[in-house]
Amino acid sequence: MSKKAIHSDNAPAAIGTYSQATTAGGLVFLSGQIPLVPETMEIVAGDFEARAIQVFENLKAVAEAAGGNLNDAVKITVFLTDLGNFSTVNAVMERYLSEPYPARAAVGVASLPKGVDVEADAILAI
Repeated sequence: MSKKAIHSDNAPAAIGTYSQATTAGGLVFLSGQIPLVPETMEIVAGDFEARAIQVFENLKAVAEAAGGNLNDAVKITVFLTDLGNFSTVNAVMERYLSEPYPARAAVGVASLPKGVDVEADAILAI
């Protein structure tokens, strides 16, 4: 089995030793996305909802670069520094996904890269 890197100019460039996504064996593994605006590599302005939307816009861009979309997601993991934002994440996810929804985990964490309060990754089956 070989793996292939996926890249999209419509999502933030990798800020470390990783690819935006890799594909292997019919699955696409999307790296964690934080609320960076791709053009500026700065955190999107606004409230938590705006940051969650940016995370899912970034995931969507990488999914599309892989030849799929977020409805191909079979697993999404959301990392939150405040689990009190869980209901907002649910509302945002409803804008990007339709039933049957993917499996999901929401994980409370102490901190995230660049001091953001939300990150998400995904596994797609295309």
